[in-house]
Amino acid sequence: MSSSPLSKKRRISGSEPPTGSSRAPAPAVSPSVIPTNGMAKNGAEAEIDEGLYSRQLYVLGHEAMKRMQTSNVLVSGLRGLGVEVAKNLVLGGVKSVTLHDPHPAAWTDLASQFYLREEDVGQSRAEATLPRLAELNSYVAVTSTREPLSQELLAPFQVVVLTNSPLEEQLWVGDFCHSHGIKLVVADTRGLFGQLFCDFGDDMVVTDPNGEQPLSAMVSMVTKGCPGEVTCLDEARHGFETGDFVTFTEVEGMEELNRCGPVEIRVLGPYTFSIGDTSGFGDYVQGGIVTQVKMPKHIHFKRFRDALAEPEMMVMDFGKAERPSMLHLGWQGLHHFMRQHGHPPRPRHQGDAAEVVALAREVAAGAELDEELVRELAFQATGDLAPVNAFIGGLAAQEVMKAVSGKFTPITQWLYFDALECLPEEDRDLLLTEEQCRPRNSRYDGQIAVFGAELQAKLGAQKYFVVGAGAIGCELLKNFAMVGLGCGPDGSVTVTDMDTIEKSNLNRQFLFRPWDVTKLKSERAAAAAREMNPALRVSSRTDRVGPDTERVFDDEFFEGLDGVANALDNVDARLYMDRRCVYYRKPLLESGTLGTKGNVQVVIPFLSESYSSSQDPPEKAIPICTLKNFPNAIEHTLQWARDEFEGLFKQPAENVNQYLMDPKFLERTLRLAGTQPLEVLEAVQRSLVSDRPRAWPDCVAWACRHWHRQYKNNILQLLHNFPPEQRTNSGTLFWSGPKRCPHPLDFDPNNPLHLDYVMAAANLFAQSYGIAGSRDRAAVAELLRHVHVPPFEPRAGVRIHVSDQELQSANATLGEGLGGM
Repeated sequence: MSSSPLSKKRRISGSEPPTGSSRAPAPAVSPSVIPTNGMAKNGAEAEIDEGLYSRQLYVLGHEAMKRMQTSNVLVSGLRGLGVEVAKNLVLGGVKSVTLHDPHPAAWTDLASQFYLREEDVGQSRAEATLPRLAELNSYVAVTSTREPLSQELLAPFQVVVLTNSPLEEQLWVGDFCHSHGIKLVVADTRGLFGQLFCDFGDDMVVTDPNGEQPLSAMVSMVTKGCPGEVTCLDEARHGFETGDFVTFTEVEGMEELNRCGPVEIRVLGPYTFSIGDTSGFGDYVQGGIVTQVKMPKHIHFKRFRDALAEPEMMVMDFGKAERPSMLHLGWQGLHHFMRQHGHPPRPRHQGDAAEVVALAREVAAGAELDEELVRELAFQATGDLAPVNAFIGGLAAQEVMKAVSGKFTPITQWLYFDALECLPEEDRDLLLTEEQCRPRNSRYDGQIAVFGAELQAKLGAQKYFVVGAGAIGCELLKNFAMVGLGCGPDGSVTVTDMDTIEKSNLNRQFLFRPWDVTKLKSERAAAAAREMNPALRVSSRTDRVGPDTERVFDDEFFEGLDGVANALDNVDARLYMDRRCVYYRKPLLESGTLGTKGNVQVVIPFLSESYSSSQDPPEKAIPICTLKNFPNAIEHTLQWARDEFEGLFKQPAENVNQYLMDPKFLERTLRLAGTQPLEVLEAVQRSLVSDRPRAWPDCVAWACRHWHRQYKNNILQLLHNFPPEQRTNSGTLFWSGPKRCPHPLDFDPNNPLHLDYVMAAANLFAQSYGIAGSRDRAAVAELLRHVHVPPFEPRAGVRIHVSDQELQSANATLGEGLGGM
């Protein structure tokens, strides 16, 4: 066991910072440095690995990611909370993370520090954790240091994170960071309690407060006046809020609006809002699009010392709105106790708890104090719970990412959390005694201090089923291993997932490593969780949950379970698992994420509603007519491309196979609704007769003609039906607002994009018929010279539907005609 960490004494007196001595300003780090090996460039010019960060880029965007890649972060304290923060930052992709902890690992750390092993006890926490953290992301430099905190050590960092830190240290670090423009996050957990503080300087600029896509709406009227009133088309609510800023485009008549910068609005109703003085503008004629503009938001933060005296708090649970102010006082009383005694209050020790209450009352200076709440905080002060660390650590890491990226509104400035609803509601003092909660030199002592030894034994005997081993599944398995769920001789955890690991998974699913790519998720996740706690009795399966696997997950399997935890990515599987849990009367933990949003539902038989008992509002569907003829947004083009691919290379092949193999195909097809029977039968006829290729040149010719049909002829037909100058019944131009007038393309075999499209389509078409394709660009270009493409002639009588109502009416009429066939 190395003695060097034990000889390092903190040089702190009162609130004065240690100034250091003759050391250079560079960070004093150990030789254990894991270098980056994935960046071709440094700083803001670094290339972003879109294969790894694809999901995160969707939420943050490239600019925010680039700012993160220039940020150096110090994480002080590598117990369970600190490792959670560091893990999330390394996965997130900051430039570097320096791990600071002068203390050796102890048995109690194993309660939640998932990167420490039993053999690491006595070794440096930071150095033992470093190699396992560095494996998460080769693009992030991970270093460690055992030096005491000093001004010289802090100076090079953009963000400093303090975890499980004494109040005196928080005070001087807060003073130094605020005066030197270093952003500070302070985080701490005590059993079921959590604390978070943020100081991001005197003037932090937030470029995007919520990360949502800017809203837009079509204008139908703008009045002249002070203020002027804007009315939007009543097809959909505008969605703006008072205080938003907007810009205008394509307004006719009142062209001054098009030249205005962002203007602030006041919402008058779901379709109306007011702007500034328009009395001197021209008369509004028609048209216009109003678009929300994300304006920079300036936020002022107090330094830690001032915020401690005059706290500004974020309330995250309005059912506990009065608790943050009480916990703010209680936490200070706890710090004073630890400074006087050198250790936290003992679990469920009445004398220690009474002293913490008295110290908190001194801090309160006559203010009202919830003594029972503070006493419970003292009872749990030695508690160390992995799930609470995961929650507060996730929030702290997210605040760091906000601080360096300027995206999303940060917490201002204190956040307090408690989960006291986890404790027994009745006979708490009888069930949780000092004897029940005393330490037992066990890796679960941090949990026993909160819930007692009896509950710990029950957790070990639990039998749980984890459905899915993605991002949430990895977190569940990690927390189950840490709390000892299924770790007793009678316990077990079964995880199933039929997917394999992809590179993009590595950014969120932290149990996997680059060398796990292409391997089965469930197997690798189970193995990684078992490394965190060798006592975990976990087994993996690769079966999808559903009616076809009920012989695998049968009555005996479900009846032997104590509960199910869903970590699924689709609603159908969630509904199925919910039905199974209701049938077998098993508790269900349901959760999901979408970008920065998340949800959790706890389903307990006979106590709470099931997952299926309520439904989300239906998602806004894209109108078919918009998708086919007037796509005008990114989601339209994505869905259009998907429909195009399936309509060319998936559905026709399936229809032909059914036609050739199923004797009842025709009978079933004629029973389809609307125009579907005619469309399916015509598609089969084309696939087997008129469009069937005989050789590779036929495939190239088909692809070339299809290109002309989609990107030239269909557009020319659309413009024939709706000329650029056409107006609607209300007098507005048909091609206005989101409907932009399209432009047909001329095929150019020398255009790489045109040639790539034809080659890809031809090869896919050839593969459908078992014909050998080709990637010879020159040969394909030569074949294209001999392809005859008939000139476009507009077809008379073609009806292009502008709304889904027209389309449904036409389908109903045609359906009645087909019904008489």
